[in-house]
Amino acid sequence: MMEANRERLRPLMLVGTGSDVGKSVLAAAFCRIFRQDGYRPAPFKAQNMALNSYATPEGFEIGRAQAVQAEAAGIPCHTDMNPLLLKPCTDSDAQVVLNGVPVGTKSASDFFRKKGRETLRRTVCEAFDRLAARYNPVVLEGAGSISEINLRELDIVNMPMALHADADVLLVADIDRGGVFASVYGSLMLLPEPQLERVKGILINKFRGDRALFDDGVRMMEELCGVPVLGVVPYFRDIHIEAEDSLVLENKYREVVQGKVNVAVVLLRHLSNFTDFDALEHDPRIRLLYTDNPEEIASADIVVLPGTKSTADDLRRLRSNGLAAAVLEAHRAGRTVVGICGGYQMLGRTILDPFGVESDAEQMPGLGLLPVETTLRKKKRTRQVRFTLDGDDAPCRGYEIHMGETVLLPGADAKPLNRYEDGTGEGCRSGGRCMGTYIHGIFDNPAFVDALLAPYAQRSEVPFDYRAYKEEQYDRLAEHVRRHVDMKKIYEILSRP
Repeated sequence: MMEANRERLRPLMLVGTGSDVGKSVLAAAFCRIFRQDGYRPAPFKAQNMALNSYATPEGFEIGRAQAVQAEAAGIPCHTDMNPLLLKPCTDSDAQVVLNGVPVGTKSASDFFRKKGRETLRRTVCEAFDRLAARYNPVVLEGAGSISEINLRELDIVNMPMALHADADVLLVADIDRGGVFASVYGSLMLLPEPQLERVKGILINKFRGDRALFDDGVRMMEELCGVPVLGVVPYFRDIHIEAEDSLVLENKYREVVQGKVNVAVVLLRHLSNFTDFDALEHDPRIRLLYTDNPEEIASADIVVLPGTKSTADDLRRLRSNGLAAAVLEAHRAGRTVVGICGGYQMLGRTILDPFGVESDAEQMPGLGLLPVETTLRKKKRTRQVRFTLDGDDAPCRGYEIHMGETVLLPGADAKPLNRYEDGTGEGCRSGGRCMGTYIHGIFDNPAFVDALLAPYAQRSEVPFDYRAYKEEQYDRLAEHVRRHVDMKKIYEILSRP
């Protein structure tokens, strides 16, 4: 049945007892389920904090999680899905991206002041209203815990947004971390009555073991809280959805293996857009590892310097902790070295910062592996791009998010890595084993990955189609959630007047 023939559903909002309880993944699941059932859903998160971001088709910036959810919904992403994005620069301040455009850097104390808060609240509510007029239903996601009572007056992302959207709310709790009864009961009891009335169900997430043994737990939670448990979703490891939080990197592989092409991503303090490497992680030809160990870098076949929110600071740290020397040694030993965005800037001869974008130093030497020079600019470049590899006609796509302009030095023995649709060169390749690019998502393109792995063909298997793989994962996620969540009841809730 086409969406035009579907009834209008009320907005659905997923809030949490805390951070990292699985709201983002469950939101993606519901987006996929509603799409499969003939609706035209869209994701929404009023305020996101993440270094993982994405460029919309219009050339604006949003959180990567909402781009993933839009992909699950089968629609283009838009700034209305994440009107406020905070990108941490240090432990105490962040770049503020409003409606897809950077508007400055603020400390936590400045951001959470009452002054200007109503303007932000109005901005995110207007974004939701525009989205709700175009899609059915909107799947909203909260942030962190719904019960941070010290921040309640300033909250624009959790229950106040539910009230504005007239959304039905499901509370998500992570049973794997323990204390699920206390976290659910406490979260609900700290809500004022108008907000509590919005909560229509509880989802217990990341369950391990025999589900039947938790039947008494479900009954007791419902009696205690007066809210039905609408699902107990088992923990899964065999369904792969892009993660939002860089904490997941702590559990990634850290060692090389024989018989695979070993790709080492250098762990930077300000590493951003680590989802660039998800395609490599799931490619059966590759062993992907994240490391800040010089020996592991030396033993890898391919070394990648990833994107970073602070090129200057991370470059200084690379020099002080011995990783810069390890990258240079890997290059001398004939390893392949790839730089993405900030990593591309690091591989060049010089980084100029005449406007003090990242530091007080107007000039900093790079690693010198590519004959390019970067000038940091005040204005961020954000856009989706289509391109081909230089000398290849296979169509590729990705996106750019950067505040630097990088140019090839005169007389340099190098060539562009890629060509935009208009024939303009992008990136740089020096020799066969050192290259850099501003294009995020470049590893999602089989043509590029196949070219990268060509020197290691003896260890390669069949090419890997990452886009098809992702579609399969969204479908598997939807099937998993359908199996363990009472979708009939949820549809009844969302269908009420």
